[in-house]
Amino acid sequence: MMSIGEVFLPGIGRKFQIETMDGDRLIVVIHDDGTRELYHFTRKNLDRPASVLRLSDGEARQIAGIIGGLSYVPRSLPIAEVILEDLVLEWFTVQPGSACIGKTIRDLQIRTATGASIVSIIEPDQTKRTNPESDTLLNEGATLIIAGDRRTINAAKRLLIEGRK
Repeated sequence: MMSIGEVFLPGIGRKFQIETMDGDRLIVVIHDDGTRELYHFTRKNLDRPASVLRLSDGEARQIAGIIGGLSYVPRSLPIAEVILEDLVLEWFTVQPGSACIGKTIRDLQIRTATGASIVSIIEPDQTKRTNPESDTLLNEGATLIIAGDRRTINAAKRLLIEGRK
């Protein structure tokens, strides 16, 4: 299992040390000015980095979005989720036969009925809709990014699939 450690670096920022399941180590230093330094160590040599990368704040945020699956969710991961404290973001693909197909977000009253929100939609043709309007139609094969806590997201998925919460 991956482990993560965090250390405050006075006058510098914060250091995160990640031990991967493969035995590699990644150290991420986030400087107070927003720059990031990434140090990759292989399990064969944990004393000397195999590579070092320095990123601006903007570059780091773009890469974080890519790694976190905000712009592409691999087909091998039909359900992905990110947990931030009590907030959960879950990627949900609308399957054939789902009750929500052809209905709008307004028709389903997802937020009112469940407490969860659809914050983004990735259509099968890869068109992305961030903060979709209430009149947005839900299509088969679309990936919905749903925000809420575990209970509200499960209720939203029931509503999307079965038409009831």
